[in-house]
Amino acid sequence: MNELSESVWADILGHVRTHHPAISRGWFSQLRSGSLNSGVLTVLAANAAQLSYLVEHCMRPFVEAAQAATGRLVSVRFEAANGETLESAGYAPRNVAGSEEFAGPGLRLNSDYTFENFVVGPCNRMAHASCTAVSQSPGTTYNPLFIHGSAGLGKTHMLQAICHRVLDHSPGTRIVYMSCETFVNQFIEAVERGLLNGFRYRYRHADVLMVDDVQFLSGRDGTQEEFFHTFNTLYQMHKQIVLTADCSPSEIPQLEERLVSRFKWGLVSRIDPPCLETRLAIIQKKMRMRGIELPEEVAMYVASTITSNARELEGALNRLHSAAALEEKPIDLVLSRMVLGGEIQGARRPIRVQDIMTVVTERFDVKLSDLQGRRRSRSIALPRQICMYLARQCTSHSLEEIGGFFGGRDHTTVLHANKLITRMREEDSNFRRRIEEMEQALQRAG
Repeated sequence: MNELSESVWADILGHVRTHHPAISRGWFSQLRSGSLNSGVLTVLAANAAQLSYLVEHCMRPFVEAAQAATGRLVSVRFEAANGETLESAGYAPRNVAGSEEFAGPGLRLNSDYTFENFVVGPCNRMAHASCTAVSQSPGTTYNPLFIHGSAGLGKTHMLQAICHRVLDHSPGTRIVYMSCETFVNQFIEAVERGLLNGFRYRYRHADVLMVDDVQFLSGRDGTQEEFFHTFNTLYQMHKQIVLTADCSPSEIPQLEERLVSRFKWGLVSRIDPPCLETRLAIIQKKMRMRGIELPEEVAMYVASTITSNARELEGALNRLHSAAALEEKPIDLVLSRMVLGGEIQGARRPIRVQDIMTVVTERFDVKLSDLQGRRRSRSIALPRQICMYLARQCTSHSLEEIGGFFGGRDHTTVLHANKLITRMREEDSNFRRRIEEMEQALQRAG
């Protein structure tokens, strides 16, 4: 049995951070090296949450790093220093009796996907609040809860955050969490193998059922029938149901009306793309999780360049981190432009309020002077409010500055416009499409 020297252990962690920035976390500094015995290096995590993340995401990077640092053909085993196991902490397979055939790989959660690590902004505040409420009282508040929005906006993060919170409060809770595709595939397999009883037992005896991307039920009549009865059984037993999709229930094509109506029984909450302030907060949060302080001008550059979703923001940060480590340079504005400019058109200038007014006047029968004037008729007020909303979402101007562009209006007028357009966007799908078309036109103009 051999103990690893501190310098070799530091080399292993440095190799992981340099060559695999996407999986690196700030708490890696808490990891400790155990024994190196019979070609197996033991890595000690602080708790089961860290252990789950390491087992799920870090085995190959740590093996690669250990072999590079020691010059030997070694493997890696992860353990929790406090003696916790994945089973005792609720991170292991949670099979329901009689349903082992369809238990799948178990409840695997990303330890980063917690409420504490979720950045709340105007775009997701309602969804975040509803998920928090559900995690505190499953089956009694907002049941079912239906969250919808485009890819990369945090739907999966919030689902897993609910799982973490529920298991923290009630470790014995039976949670079934999966993608809709998994549900469909397991149903087909159960029908083919004559194992429908085991399949139904697993899903209908859950305390919490969470299904991601439920729009994949579209056009699948047999699966919709099965899901309908599963939904009814759980709902009548006051078990919590949480669903996500890329659109609202009524917009899912070829979905039976009885399912649409049931999905609307509880609360339907939409997540919108993050505004500039939220994107800045996401960037700083992601980098602090990796133990990196990002210069303010770099954060602003990335946030102004990538406006679509948090997933693309994280991808850009991964490229920046990797380039800085490989070239042994600090992350500054020069490096950021060099790394991001070619891949995502980072050299584009920021969107200006003038761009917004141009896009809006082209789509509404108004003049620029109307938008900046004092008239309050509906035909003028709505385009003006859209301008204020887009300026709030797409520029770094303060409320007062935005009001100044539109006839010297005060910040309360801008706030009212932002809330009004946000509500109209959530309630009217045609209006939402018009706003999205203008946002896309602004990206092209930039």
